[in-house]
Amino acid sequence: MHDHERPRVVSLIASTTEIVHALGMGHLHVARSHECDWPPTVQNLPAVTRPKFKVEGSSRQIDNAVRNLVEQGLAVYEVDADALQTLDPDVILTQDQCEVCAVSLADVERAVCTWIGSKPQILSLRPHTMADIYADIRKVAAALGCADVGATLVASMMQRIAEVSSVVARRQRPTLAYIEWIDPPMSGGHWMPELIEAAGGINLFGEHGANSPWIAWSDAADADPDIILVSPCGYDVPTTLREMAVLEDNEVWKGLRAVREGRVFVADGNAYFNRPGPRLVESTEIVAEILHSDICAYGHRDRSFVRHNAEVASAHGVKQ
Repeated sequence: MHDHERPRVVSLIASTTEIVHALGMGHLHVARSHECDWPPTVQNLPAVTRPKFKVEGSSRQIDNAVRNLVEQGLAVYEVDADALQTLDPDVILTQDQCEVCAVSLADVERAVCTWIGSKPQILSLRPHTMADIYADIRKVAAALGCADVGATLVASMMQRIAEVSSVVARRQRPTLAYIEWIDPPMSGGHWMPELIEAAGGINLFGEHGANSPWIAWSDAADADPDIILVSPCGYDVPTTLREMAVLEDNEVWKGLRAVREGRVFVADGNAYFNRPGPRLVESTEIVAEILHSDICAYGHRDRSFVRHNAEVASAHGVKQ
């Protein structure tokens, strides 16, 4: 390490970038992935990864492109090994949970395997539950020499989520279909069932700690959810509203009770839900506001999420 007090950190997943900065260690951060965008100042840092597929397409086109790469045994993302070596990091943060979500541990190991001399510490995370996420925050904090700050951050997150749960504790619990990808449809697993329960809802798809499951719209029809939340991985609200157009001619979708009665919500999946980091607290608050319409103390309505209808879509410049 160049300076035991100031390790040089490269974060190759958006969630660990958020963790580094939530720990107050942003001054150690020297490079990021192409997906790291929070806090906004990190976008001034060099990006040392890039996707191997066109990211501007529809959800179906993106899904097809990623499937083709995976089926060929190819990496979905690429690490700029030369740029990474030039930065000479002490700690590299990555993941080995999902090969289609971000740069993988294998990608990073390939990038550094030929380095001569000192090798960076590679910390790879694989969170599936909130307990895993809290443990990962502690691991990152320990690697950066601020274990006490990590413990404080975890305690704060746990307390804030517990406060949301106490607000909704004695309320009726609506059923929720959480949609993590639109075409083809996927629901949310991992920590999402836990988060939905904490927010006062009954999760219909996906199991606690398990991978996110593919579903069919007929499954949603059979479950007949009270509320539907659409929050695709990597999509902000305007992008998701545009993608919702693919459901216009879907008779099963149009027949869902939640759709007919106007209880479909679109949230920012790029910022929330899909990133296993500090903003899962805000994600819990968002779900609570969606499930319980009289709760608005957290201030997320019409900012981090919107009710889906033609008027809202039009306001976001989306033709329906």
